[in-house]
Amino acid sequence: MEIYLVGGAVRDRLLGRPVDERDYVVVGASPEQLLGLGFLQVGRDFPVFLHPHSRAEHALARTERSSASPSMPPVAHAAPDVTLRDDLQRRDLTINALAEDPQGQVIDYFGGQRDLELRLLRHVSPAFAEDPVRILRVARFMARYGALGFRVAEETQALMSRMVAAGALDALVPERVWQELVKALGETHPAQFFETLRACGALIRILPELERLWGVPQPPRWHPEIDTGIHTMLVVQMARQLSDDPAVVFAALTHDLGKGETPREIWPSHRGHEERSVRLVTQVCRRLRPPTRYCDLARLVARYHGHIHRVPELRPSTVLCILQAVDAFRRPQRLEDLLLACEADYRGRTGFAERAYPQGDQVRAWAHAAVVDSAALAAGCARPELIGPTVARARLRAIKAASPPRVPIKAP
Repeated sequence: MEIYLVGGAVRDRLLGRPVDERDYVVVGASPEQLLGLGFLQVGRDFPVFLHPHSRAEHALARTERSSASPSMPPVAHAAPDVTLRDDLQRRDLTINALAEDPQGQVIDYFGGQRDLELRLLRHVSPAFAEDPVRILRVARFMARYGALGFRVAEETQALMSRMVAAGALDALVPERVWQELVKALGETHPAQFFETLRACGALIRILPELERLWGVPQPPRWHPEIDTGIHTMLVVQMARQLSDDPAVVFAALTHDLGKGETPREIWPSHRGHEERSVRLVTQVCRRLRPPTRYCDLARLVARYHGHIHRVPELRPSTVLCILQAVDAFRRPQRLEDLLLACEADYRGRTGFAERAYPQGDQVRAWAHAAVVDSAALAAGCARPELIGPTVARARLRAIKAASPPRVPIKAP
């Protein structure tokens, strides 16, 4: 039995990055041997074993072949005679096909160390094409490493384009798409995920609602970057800078989808895009099936980001309606998430990245002021049906008292 450290831990150590997880491959062993040594078997699709002391994941060396359905991941085969080279050859990228022996010696059959030096994401073998989700994984690695100067190798770029043209992505189940998408939203530069997918033609297959934003103009006065797709990527990047929560970044990503359906005859205006965006967010959520929390926040940001930008001219009754729609008094974190996504939208414009966003602070002040003693107000009501209106009037008075003078302004 031989045990090797593999994959991301070796890659990130060579890059000088922190190593958070360590995965191992076991060569020349059977499941029974590992169980006999006290390893705990986990996983359904393929048996993975947890070390009895460190709990690090250990997988038997394996090969893969295409599954019967293109929508499903490849089928794995493990046996004691599968070699380390066999196991590494099935991996997606050369920089992930690295191993390290117990003495710290790096084992590199496919030029992964050279590609780390060249900052290249290159596929290991033609078997890359057997699993279309690898296109999304390459894009996700660009979101993680693009800022370090990494780029997709020309031959890998060409292969991904051929895969997309052949319809490889069309059969992917939503769960596999969402799994990669939500991971990308948490990477350092999530915008590069979507830009990489665009470059190989995959974005229109995965998120056609987003692809349609490129080439759609906005008023230069409010959007010096003009192009809605470029603006959206700036917003996504700003959202990631402001928040570690992928739900906030997803809301930033989808907040302007309705601009992709604005009639050309009214360009660069986008009247009514908020409601169109809500409809398209619902469409995306129905297709990709993200958690409800993501969908709810994205719809709220799509509907109300224009209102939040126009805080100085809002009526107190409108403010209360927004706070109630967000359920701000029971879910203050959701209000905070909405305000962060709105701030990302405001600052995600050329030349606006360092601007302050006082609108968010004003909404926070209103929400704080409108926290009233509901129990005391209810006790003073003669009938139950009077409680709701009484609480609403108290909140409205508090919002008015906390409001600066109304000043009509133009939204960005």
